[in-house]
Amino acid sequence: MNPGVLYAGLAYTAWGLLPIFFKQLGHVNAFEVVMHRMVWSLLFLMCVLVVLRRWTWLRQVARQPKVLAAFGVSALLLSANWSVYIWAVQNAHVVDASLGYFILPLVNVSFGFVFLHERPRRAQWLAVAVAACGVIWLTVQTGRLPWIALVLASTFGIYGLMRKVAVLGALEGLTLETLLLAPFALGLLVWWAWHGQGALVQSDAVTLGWLLLAGPLTAVPLLLFAAGARRIPMATLGILQYISPSLQMLIGVWLYGEAFDATRALGFYLIWLALLVYSLEGFMQSRRKTPAGVVA
Repeated sequence: MNPGVLYAGLAYTAWGLLPIFFKQLGHVNAFEVVMHRMVWSLLFLMCVLVVLRRWTWLRQVARQPKVLAAFGVSALLLSANWSVYIWAVQNAHVVDASLGYFILPLVNVSFGFVFLHERPRRAQWLAVAVAACGVIWLTVQTGRLPWIALVLASTFGIYGLMRKVAVLGALEGLTLETLLLAPFALGLLVWWAWHGQGALVQSDAVTLGWLLLAGPLTAVPLLLFAAGARRIPMATLGILQYISPSLQMLIGVWLYGEAFDATRALGFYLIWLALLVYSLEGFMQSRRKTPAGVVA
């Protein structure tokens, strides 16, 4: 097996299993969980940077206010995405959250057209249109927009758009984002603890252990993903990304008993059809670009 496939597959599998982790913290406010995730992720990432001796970028970035401002915005988008996702998991909306990551590739196509002036191919537009029909069906069927999925897809789509044009890699970028928000997060945690509130003073050792684990569980999949993305074609990476929402949906339905009746399933079927069209078109396009005799 190509090691890139293994690394990326492990990353997406880890992300797909995250609902099980956050369910263990269901008694902790979702926003507080995000604050802990920021602090402990930064601590873990700093340890990784010490081991790798990758510090020079931090001194350079500190002298560039525009870069700091851009990563400040991306950090806020990331924290909003984390907050909604954790709240959804804690409140029995794992299937709704999975929908957000199913439609994310198609949201990326739309954002690329609007913000980067990219020209999606006909099959990509077809996939977006079919997915839109799925979202409309879910809206009509439930009487409301699938807001959890749309918020997750849009916040992470904009976040990905910003990171696409950013000057830092995955490890350095996440480190800077958590570094910018960690003082605020740490200040809130200390404030709550000072007033006898929050998990730091009210929870048992097991809960504190789960919160500490949020650091490596945030950073390790990111490192695996970065290692995998460097070794395999984007078409392969695009197919592997469906491991994560598929696992999330299965966990929501089979493990936590969330509703998934036939009428709701029709909306998902349309979105899966759109993803099939999108993936096949991307795969065929990548094969056309691969010179004869070269294995991608």
